[in-house]
Amino acid sequence: MNKISIIGAGMTGATAAHWLAEREIADLVLVDVVEGMPQGKALDLLEAMPIIAKDVEIVGANDYAATKDSDIIIITAGLARKPGMSRDDLLTKNAEIVGTAATETLKHSPDAVYIVLTNPLDTMAYLTMKKTGLPRERVIGQAGILDSARMRAFVAMETGVSVENIDCYVLGGHGDEMVPLTRHSNIAGIPLNEYLPGDKLEAIVNRTRKGGGEIVNLLKTGSAYYAPSMACTQMAEAILKNKHLIVPCAAYMNGEYGLHDMYFGVPVMLGRTGMEKIIEYKFNDDEKAMFEKSAASVKETHEALKKLVTL
Repeated sequence: MNKISIIGAGMTGATAAHWLAEREIADLVLVDVVEGMPQGKALDLLEAMPIIAKDVEIVGANDYAATKDSDIIIITAGLARKPGMSRDDLLTKNAEIVGTAATETLKHSPDAVYIVLTNPLDTMAYLTMKKTGLPRERVIGQAGILDSARMRAFVAMETGVSVENIDCYVLGGHGDEMVPLTRHSNIAGIPLNEYLPGDKLEAIVNRTRKGGGEIVNLLKTGSAYYAPSMACTQMAEAILKNKHLIVPCAAYMNGEYGLHDMYFGVPVMLGRTGMEKIIEYKFNDDEKAMFEKSAASVKETHEALKKLVTL
């Protein structure tokens, strides 16, 4: 059986374990600094396996030794921004958490593929690659699948069409400057900008960009975890099953789309070795302008990280 270790057993990490256990594709390890919490959640989930007839080993731990020989490491650990906390404070703290998780797990699983979920997503993926020294193929950030899924959900809500008929592609940084590609997105092959009136489509694009914030505002004491963890699960499954699945993810750019030395949301092919290749779309002038604006925003956060942390 394959093995997946999830670092951070909060709502997102535990829910990722839930989705993954249902698929019976790997044994699971939940790691967290809070004593008893990952062990309790792992045991609770393990006790559900007989009911759904799945043979999956699930353990919780407070140390990284339990992650030994993992095929995939999913990093969800990190802090949410609190009142009075500056962006630099949050960046420094999460860089410390993610950097430790990445380097410590690498000692026990030198061949693992890393999926990074902690925000600011693109910059934490960049940090993980730099701290571990791994090739870019083995460090991938989850964002585009989530943002694209949100857009698909909003299109389905507006049109009444099955989500199975809706394909949406959201690229760029995981933030307000993300790039929903309405020309490349479609309903049963019909481009969205032909299927929907302009004002309806613009409303969907804006709601997609604010999708995470909408949930934070509703919950008041937390953020999204069902959809983000499901996106991680889709990535892990594509890697373990060597599916050659093309999905939007944060990948290290080495000249693609004219970008260098940064993580950014682009279509990638996922297989057993991780990120197999980056797919390059042809953009019109409007799409190119949005893409470049988003890239500048992500690059700014990368540069802020370099001033705060030694890479």
